[in-house]
Amino acid sequence: MKMINCRSKDKVDQPDKHMTEVEGRSVELKCKYKTDSAQDYLFWYIQRANDFPKYILRRSKYGGEDNDAQFQERFHSEVSSDSVPLTIKDARVSDSAVYFCALSQEIITCASV
Repeated sequence: MKMINCRSKDKVDQPDKHMTEVEGRSVELKCKYKTDSAQDYLFWYIQRANDFPKYILRRSKYGGEDNDAQFQERFHSEVSSDSVPLTIKDARVSDSAVYFCALSQEIITCASV
């Protein structure tokens, strides 16, 4: 009998749990990640009070990127080999929210045992 063992090796960490910034300045939200996958996608989401999470943008280490239309002007991200910080230009009070960084859930590593 052959068993298949699958496990994800992805890890995401947002070291800054709380941030405060003056209105009108740029804010950088940090997100560090670790993955063994060559095809990973990194995402940012926003969740405002009493609302559900909303997609902001997607980045890939190999150049794939996409921003939701309402976040194209002030929300930017550049992915590196281990981080994908989110920069918010011209911060506004309405940007106050919880921000989530995530890796694609579709990528897993499987090995036969």
